[in-house]
Amino acid sequence: MALLRERAATAPDDRPATRRHGLALALLGVALAWCAHRVLPGVPMLTAAVVLGVAAAHLPGLRTVVRTTGRPGLSYAGRRLMRAGIVLLGLRLALDDVRALGWATVLMVLGVVTVTLLGTWWLGRRLGLPGDQPLLIAVGYAVCGASAIGAVGEARGSDERDAAASVALVTLCGTLAIAVLPLLRGVLGLGDAEFGRWVGASVHDVGQVVATAQTAGGPALGEAVLVKLMRVALLAPVVALVALGVRRGKGGAPGGARVPLVPLFVVGFLAAVAVRSTGLLPGAALETARVAQELLLAAALFGLGSAVDLPAVARTGVRVAALGLCAWVVVAGLSYAGVLLVS
Repeated sequence: MALLRERAATAPDDRPATRRHGLALALLGVALAWCAHRVLPGVPMLTAAVVLGVAAAHLPGLRTVVRTTGRPGLSYAGRRLMRAGIVLLGLRLALDDVRALGWATVLMVLGVVTVTLLGTWWLGRRLGLPGDQPLLIAVGYAVCGASAIGAVGEARGSDERDAAASVALVTLCGTLAIAVLPLLRGVLGLGDAEFGRWVGASVHDVGQVVATAQTAGGPALGEAVLVKLMRVALLAPVVALVALGVRRGKGGAPGGARVPLVPLFVVGFLAAVAVRSTGLLPGAALETARVAQELLLAAALFGLGSAVDLPAVARTGVRVAALGLCAWVVVAGLSYAGVLLVS
């Protein structure tokens, strides 16, 4: 009972009237992230949003607002707006896109995602990372970066600080990939299409995939986005498996609450995929949905970034850095081998 009273006392007030300061900060963060992307097109807006959220949490003066009156709205953005953005993410994937990849590429992606997920999770636990960080970092690397971390964190009821630290690590490594992978293209002897598949199978967020693959031209970009969207499609079964683990008592649903086998936002994601697959939506509607999805995810990632506590992250810095480096080598190496096998 004492623990429950302590949680109730420290939980943020989530009434609509208390969210306005945090949501206003998130809106400002999105605007600044959009400006940063316009000035520096190589920096994805979602990456900029995470960085700005971390900065806001540590700037003198502003950090007091972030940690007090702004916290309810920022936490709301990190949870609820993330769900809405993930639903709209489904409109970027059609079943015809998956069929166009061919079974060999689909099996390659499945293998890369499975080995990266299980291997990173196992290593994170062996390194003794706290809370749900091993699982969240694993799904971020294996599936689709910050979006996967947000989705799995929701299904599992993860601590906001674990999700924020995981997003920060995955975002950092995905940003480094934008600079490093194009330099390795010639060394590894990859053609345009092969490079695109490698990027799509190994880089985390969709925006980072686009920023990396476009350096090799249109054909590479097209292949990269198709392979990446195949990884996005695996978000639904991964979240369902995590939710099943929570229901069976293997995870940590807060207060022992019974969670649905497939969370509602994942159902929405699958419904969006089905709608996109019909081919009935006009291009203008899809473009509007894409913009809305980026804005929602940017606000959510700013909210998650604002929950990062750099001193706390620094205390596990060596272990987190080791896990991030190992996971990066695994996903890049497996993807490279897979691309060579299916080419």
